[in-house]
Amino acid sequence: MVSSYIFAPVFFSLFLTSSLREAMFYETLQQNRVRCNVCFRRCLIPEGKRGFCRNKENKKGRLYNIVYSKPSAVQIDPIEKEPLYHFLPGTNILCLGTAGCNFRCSFCHNWHLSQRSIEEMEYYHLSPEEVIKLAKKRNCPTISFTYNEPISFYEYMYDIAKIAKKEGLRVVFHTNGSMTEESLRELLKYTDAVTVDWKGFSNEFYQKVLRAEVAPVTRSLKVIKEKGVHLEIVNLIVPGHNDKEEEIKKMCQWIKDSLGEDVPLHFSRFFPNYRMMNLSPTPMKTLERAYAIAKEVGLYYVTLGNCPGHKYNSTFCPKCHKRLIHRIHFAVLENLIKEGKCPKCGFKISGIWK
Repeated sequence: MVSSYIFAPVFFSLFLTSSLREAMFYETLQQNRVRCNVCFRRCLIPEGKRGFCRNKENKKGRLYNIVYSKPSAVQIDPIEKEPLYHFLPGTNILCLGTAGCNFRCSFCHNWHLSQRSIEEMEYYHLSPEEVIKLAKKRNCPTISFTYNEPISFYEYMYDIAKIAKKEGLRVVFHTNGSMTEESLRELLKYTDAVTVDWKGFSNEFYQKVLRAEVAPVTRSLKVIKEKGVHLEIVNLIVPGHNDKEEEIKKMCQWIKDSLGEDVPLHFSRFFPNYRMMNLSPTPMKTLERAYAIAKEVGLYYVTLGNCPGHKYNSTFCPKCHKRLIHRIHFAVLENLIKEGKCPKCGFKISGIWK
């Protein structure tokens, strides 16, 4: 299964309306300054300036999201691409992304979106209501917010998610996990699943390579699990940066102790990109060792990504080890799970299957 791009302008509004939307979770301060409280940065923004994500602008003491209804990426993908392996496998998702991000990852493979401002991008004019119509027209049961960090277009995502739930559509998002607790809890009211990029266990790695912090991510992971929203974690292993075995083991142990052994974990292969073109792809032996560590710790569902055809693209029963979902990259070739259970031993497989 391959991605399906949407180019036909008939699906989009041809008239240009104001797409400014007043931001959520901000406070007004003296001298027309505002503080954005959507992500961990809590940017202090003077009048006429923007926050770190480039998408929130202070206009005369009021904060606005300037990419509202302006997605730069609109695409149909297999849900496995998120990756979400335990959520309606084999189905399609309508994906949206914009300009901007609140991280500065040196290895970002979507840097052409995430590391640019709206003025540098081409974009569609697509209201939340039109997004819902498009998902239905293309028979996508799920809408996904992805590609760049959806925190940076929080209000657009939030408004779409609220309508989607009323219309019987599922809502998922792929995030770096750095929302504030208050903004995350509000969004989870309208969310069915979350993929969190936990980029490494070391805060030094976060500060040096991402210009961010790891503590907000672990807090978000706990909140998502607490709220009962389906959670999967992806860890891109970058050679020489976050590939130490002891750190991988600590991360896996934290997942087991804090979230449970049944949270799916995806180790993903790095390929040279953006400002890390000097590195080599992640060695397969590194990925396979990470897989072995996670299984030794006791995690049930571990897979390897960005290595099409590898045995561990697939999902196996943690009890009898039968292959339950056969995948090659993003394509599901076989799904044997029946009523959420292994057909051989009856073990309950965590996930959302229908």
